[in-house]
Amino acid sequence: MNSHHRSIGLVFAVHGMVAGSMSTRIPWIQDQLDLGPGTLGLALLCPSIGAFLAMPTASRLAHRFGTRATTRLLIALWCAAALLPPLSPSLAWFFATLLLYGAAAGMSDVVMNAHGVVVEKHLDRPIISGLHGMWAVGSLAGGGLGVLAAHFGLDARLHLAAVSLVTLAVGVLVGRGLLADGPAGAHVPAPRRFALPTRAIAAIGVVGFCGTFAEGASANWAAVYVTEVASAGPGMAAATYTIFMLFMAGTRLSGDRIVQRFGPVAVVRVGGATAALGALLVVFARTPLLAITGFSLLGLGVAVVVPLVFAAAGRTAATPGEGVAGVATITYLSGLTAPAITGWAAGAFSYPTAFTLVAVILVAMSALAGALRPKPAPTQTPEPALR
Repeated sequence: MNSHHRSIGLVFAVHGMVAGSMSTRIPWIQDQLDLGPGTLGLALLCPSIGAFLAMPTASRLAHRFGTRATTRLLIALWCAAALLPPLSPSLAWFFATLLLYGAAAGMSDVVMNAHGVVVEKHLDRPIISGLHGMWAVGSLAGGGLGVLAAHFGLDARLHLAAVSLVTLAVGVLVGRGLLADGPAGAHVPAPRRFALPTRAIAAIGVVGFCGTFAEGASANWAAVYVTEVASAGPGMAAATYTIFMLFMAGTRLSGDRIVQRFGPVAVVRVGGATAALGALLVVFARTPLLAITGFSLLGLGVAVVVPLVFAAAGRTAATPGEGVAGVATITYLSGLTAPAITGWAAGAFSYPTAFTLVAVILVAMSALAGALRPKPAPTQTPEPALR
């Protein structure tokens, strides 16, 4: 693995570790602030809103200072942001800190993916799927340590302060090894603060919306589904989510070699078909084993979609940061709405009906995968020789 590749991979792992650590300590914060489920659910919308609003700013920073410098700055900000939510003295402060936390998450997400595209171009081979695999590994590690901290009753303020300090130190250290690049230059116009994506970016974003929808629906509802429909116990329900995430992580870590061999369009088409089959298994499952098999196929099929969407957008736009920011806003919107739409469909109709909708969306994703086809480099007409 090239040193620049290794460095950006570790940045992704750092980002994932912060996210995984925070997710395990939400119950502690809920107890401290005495929040009901409805209030907590409303509060947990704030990170996505903060990310959605702040991501276009990240592409402007990357345009002005380069993806390397911006990644180093924003990953440090992200590590520090994990300190804020557990320190909230009231509900209003909790809402505000989650907005800031989400803004730091989204901005750092955009620039590290943009830098990943820069490194991918430099190496001339796919690496984005593996980078997202490193994020999943970091998230699983952070979540595992968070579970231990919660089990032993460690104060979340101390736990997340330690996580922030360690990840900040690692982020600063590995940031030095990122591939050097500079500002985009005067010949490339700065991205607008808010602008509709181009037709090409929007088409790529729709593929990402479908993949993120299936991922979000599965991650948020897998444990509930096997409990309510397949009569699974608490241990089996937790195992369903874990197995889904392990299939996601494993596929992302090995996805670059598959993409290099078959190309992004074929991989997304086959992945969409595989995930749709998994969703149908979930629909007809009435035993935990069949439901877990279905969610495993879902994780396997959608794992590389978002990395490939980010890579395609980064290659298509004028700058990687602008392209990644454009599709990231679409995928974040999908991640924000998927759990709610799935829950509404399950409540209004049934859980199997909700995952029938997921299967239909996955079929649409396969049909639209051609948007990820790499565009041929423009041919330059040679200038006539001077006589």
